[in-house]
Amino acid sequence: MAEAPVPQAISKLSFEEALGELEKIVRQLEEGRGHLDDAIKAYERGALLKRHCEAKLKEAQARVEKIVLGPDGQVGAEPVDLDR
Repeated sequence: MAEAPVPQAISKLSFEEALGELEKIVRQLEEGRGHLDDAIKAYERGALLKRHCEAKLKEAQARVEKIVLGPDGQVGAEPVDLDR
């Protein structure tokens, strides 16, 4: 079953904005503030924010390059494997 797309309101957020909102939701849920229905909605939004943050991190990882100096003294770049 394919995941539903992240709503545009969330996909427009920067990584930092989404992470900040996610942290706020986590604090609220941990503190048990609010009603059950509100907690469920917050959890659902938090799950979407988490997916958005993960996608942003993968995008950043794909762009990260390691600068290398070749044997001929030429500077080049090679992809970094961050999974090691």
